[in-house]
Amino acid sequence: MGAIALGCTLAAPFPARAALPEPVRAMIDAAIATGDETTVRTVVDLAKQTNPDDTAEIDAILTGFETQLAEAKAAEAAAKEEAIRTASLFENWSGKGEFGAFRATGNSSNTGITAGLTVNRQGIDWRHNLTGRVDYQRANGVTTREQFLARYEPNVKISERFYAYALAQYERDRFQGFSGRYAISGGLGYQALKRDDIQLSVKAGPAYRVTEFVDGRSESRIAGLIGVDFDWNITDRLKLTQDTNAVAETGGSAVAIIDSRNTSLDFVTGLNATISSKLSARFSYQIEYDSNPPPGAVQTDTLSRVTLIYDF
Repeated sequence: MGAIALGCTLAAPFPARAALPEPVRAMIDAAIATGDETTVRTVVDLAKQTNPDDTAEIDAILTGFETQLAEAKAAEAAAKEEAIRTASLFENWSGKGEFGAFRATGNSSNTGITAGLTVNRQGIDWRHNLTGRVDYQRANGVTTREQFLARYEPNVKISERFYAYALAQYERDRFQGFSGRYAISGGLGYQALKRDDIQLSVKAGPAYRVTEFVDGRSESRIAGLIGVDFDWNITDRLKLTQDTNAVAETGGSAVAIIDSRNTSLDFVTGLNATISSKLSARFSYQIEYDSNPPPGAVQTDTLSRVTLIYDF
């Protein structure tokens, strides 16, 4: 556990008794002054081993430290919560910018540049996520790759594990056969795993999607959305991510899901390597699949990306 500043009063919060040697007491006081619980416990254990007759006094000192530590943590948490509650709409945003290169196969086979931006705002119960991405390639005056994605997803915490989400998304990819694809969705999510090293969440709900094809046609469908988000901190500097989204379109009735006209799958597997506190490198592999693509388009596209990410 990291050190917490508790003030100079922790340096010697309890009067020394004659039974405890002064050098031992000074060593414990020095550990307490750091505010680091691990350091204090290590020094206290050593003091008990070397001064078994003074165990009761040493335990009393440790109890006093733990009480003050708990009070300091509670005060820090309360101050942080109050700061979040009173923050304006434009405060407490964080995010990351991404830039690099991609290699595409499927409806187009080429190499180009990729850029992305993700910003989020974490509140007490609410969380807002905005994502934008562009993949672009142009050679000899001809554009051979032009894919745009914009997504806004707010969610609100219902309980420690459950949350409700909403989603608005826009896509454009002329080489997949559509000049615009709009989707809205809402439903429930569940945080299946929430540990320091592993996080896993799933979400599902109804959706509505409108597709505008490059030939001028337009279709709208009722759909269902399923999403999976998995993060694994393999080491302090290496992180594995897996994001999966599936959308199944129906002819307009929930009972017709089995007879869906088109199912879209989006799998993104990424490996992040930390370079510094603000900078990291990422390799990702994405599979985009449409079971019923527009005429002239193939079902599966793949995108390999190598990028640098800057956190802000």
